[in-house]
Amino acid sequence: MTDPIIPTDAATSTAALQHCGLVAVVGAPNAGKSTLVNALVGQKVAIVSPKAQTTRTKLMGVAIEGDAQILLVDTPGIFEPKRRFDRAMVAAAWGGAEGSDIIALVVDAKGGIGGKVTTIVESLIGRTEPIWLILNKVDLADKTKLLIHAEKLNALLPFAETFFISAGTGDGVAHFKAALAKAMPEGPWHFPEDQVSDATERALASEVTREQLYLQLHAELPYASTIDTEQYIERQDGSLEIHQQILVERPTQRAIVLGKGGQRIKEIGARARIELASITGKPVHLYLHVKVKPGWDEDREVYRDIGLDWVE
Repeated sequence: MTDPIIPTDAATSTAALQHCGLVAVVGAPNAGKSTLVNALVGQKVAIVSPKAQTTRTKLMGVAIEGDAQILLVDTPGIFEPKRRFDRAMVAAAWGGAEGSDIIALVVDAKGGIGGKVTTIVESLIGRTEPIWLILNKVDLADKTKLLIHAEKLNALLPFAETFFISAGTGDGVAHFKAALAKAMPEGPWHFPEDQVSDATERALASEVTREQLYLQLHAELPYASTIDTEQYIERQDGSLEIHQQILVERPTQRAIVLGKGGQRIKEIGARARIELASITGKPVHLYLHVKVKPGWDEDREVYRDIGLDWVE
């Protein structure tokens, strides 16, 4: 007599084999958080520039390793806020850590351990989530001091794990990703296999143009600018038509963005268009305009469009 054949639900069986979890990537400005998220995902999902505080709101990158889907929340750098916009970014950073399965604290090993890093570490004391220490930029750091940095930080807060990596070169990233995958709880994936971010195409378009502002006007234009994507249209021929306003606070800043004879804004638009076409796989028609809007960082609608909460 043979054993009876018991039918199984294929979807349930597949889900039972999957693992999925949330990892909050936190740290001081310019620690390399966005570069690390991009490296773990395997493609660009977060903008990167040498300018501190490039990331303004939390963004999720989706990485896959084996049967694990790792949801990486790239958060703004944590710093001492001085204005409402700063407070909103810091609130977004700590908000990104809520409900996470792991908090990954990224520290610039090249820069060493300063007051900003110790303040963040002290803020993490008492949290119930497993906290991992990621010493980044080891390719640029003084190798004799790496273990000293790790020991000092672990003395402040005993981390569950400590990793030495370079998100820029990829050194140690595969090992770190494998460890994250192993730590993810059992459960179904939250996103399709081919989705790499939770950002909308409209939001991504704004971020790509803002990245070019930072890269091309790094020292000339401070944080007094933002991008408003007014129209995002898919034409009948399959190409994209995007209209954006670059908001600045003063006429002098408008002149900087425009450049002599409008050459700077043309270059910003050209590079952003190439980037967007590469990301979307579609021809892009990008139209940029610069608008002087004093106090744009006190406008609730701007906060909503960026994805930040209004804070008092």
